Amino acid sequence: MSKNKKLVPKRRFKEFQNSDAWEQRELGEVVQITMGQSPLGSNYTENPSDYILVQGNADMKNGKVFPRIWTTQVTKTAEPDDIILSVRAPVGDVGKTDYNVVLGRGVAGIKGNEFIYQLLSKMKSNSYWGKYSTGSTFDSINSNDLKEANICIPSTNEQVQIGSFFRNLDQTIAFQQRKLEKMKAMKSAYLSEMFPAEGERKPKRRFPGFTDDWEQCELGDVVRTSSFKLYLSEASGSGKYPVIQQGDNPILGFSNNKPFERFEDVVLFGDHTLSLYKPAHPFLVATDGLKILSIDGFDNNFLYSLLEKYMPESEGYKRHFTILKSSKISFPQNIDERVLIGRFFTSFDQTIAFQQQKLEKLQNIKKAYLNEMFI
Repeated sequence: MSKNKKLVPKRRFKEFQNSDAWEQRELGEVVQITMGQSPLGSNYTENPSDYILVQGNADMKNGKVFPRIWTTQVTKTAEPDDIILSVRAPVGDVGKTDYNVVLGRGVAGIKGNEFIYQLLSKMKSNSYWGKYSTGSTFDSINSNDLKEANICIPSTNEQVQIGSFFRNLDQTIAFQQRKLEKMKAMKSAYLSEMFPAEGERKPKRRFPGFTDDWEQCELGDVVRTSSFKLYLSEASGSGKYPVIQQGDNPILGFSNNKPFERFEDVVLFGDHTLSLYKPAHPFLVATDGLKILSIDGFDNNFLYSLLEKYMPESEGYKRHFTILKSSKISFPQNIDERVLIGRFFTSFDQTIAFQQQKLEKLQNIKKAYLNEMFI
C-alpha cells in the first residue's frame, strides 16, 4: 500500500481523486517507438515536393515539426500526429508532426496519445534523460534507453482528461506565442520603414512635420565609448547599484562603488554576444566585453533603436564593435524627430516585454501543472 500511495499525483481531477494509483511501466510497453535512420546526404534536397526530413531539434519549432530539409530517400518514417523525440543533443526535446516525415538518426518517432506527449515534455523539463549521458562529444540515448524509460500512467479515461487539459493549455500558449511573434515582426517592419534604406536620405514612414534629409556617416565617426569599469570580483549579492555584464542575465550582482550616473543617454553593447542594454538607473559595468556607447545629442531611446537597426551579423569570435563602428548609419538632424522615434520604439518594446511576460507566465503555469499532475 505504501508503494502505491506514492503513485498518485499531487493534483488530480475531482472524478479521479478516489481512483486507483497510477501504474509503473516501461515506455516501450505502452507505445510504439521507431528509431530514426538518416538517408544518404546525397539525397538531401531543398524541394518541398520531396519527403520532409526530421533530423533533430532544429527541425522543430514551438512543439511542431517545421520543414527545413527534404530528401528523396525514405528510411524510417513517422505519420501525422506522431510524437517526435530528439535522441541526440539536445536529448529529450519533443514535438508533433502534422506531416508524413522521414526520421533521421537524431530523432525517434513515437505513436502515443496527448498524455504521453505531455509526459515526455515533463521528463525533458525535469532532466530525466541527463542520466543517460554517453560521455562522448554530445549526449545521446539509444533504443533500449528509450524503451526501458520508467513512466507512470493512470487509466485511459484519466489519460484522456489530462491530455485534453494540457492540449487546451498548449493552444493558449501557442496563441500568446503568435501574438508575441507578430509584435516582433511589426517592430522589425517599422525599423525598416522608419530608417532610410541604403543609399537613401529619407525614410518611407515618418512623423508629420518632418521633411529634411537625414544625415549619413559611419557610426565610428560619432559614437563615443566611455571608460568605466568594475571588475567581476567586486560584484556581490548586496549593494545599491547593479553590476551589469553581457549575456542573457545581465545583472551580475550589486555594489556600493560609485556608479555610472549618466544613464539617460547611453546604451550598453555586449561585444561578444551582440547584446544591447538600455540602463534605467545608475549602474556599474563588468569589464568582460561590455562597452558604454553614447552619441552627443542622442537620448538612449533613439540610440538604442539606431543600434538595433544597424546591429551587425554575428561573425563568431570576431569583435563586433569593430564591425559596428564601420557601419553606415542615417539619423535625423532634428532632435525632436529623434526623440519621437525613440519614444515610439520604446513604447513598442514595452508592449513586447508585456507580451513576453504573459507568455512566460503561461509557460510557468504549465510547468507547475506538469509537476503536480504527473508522477
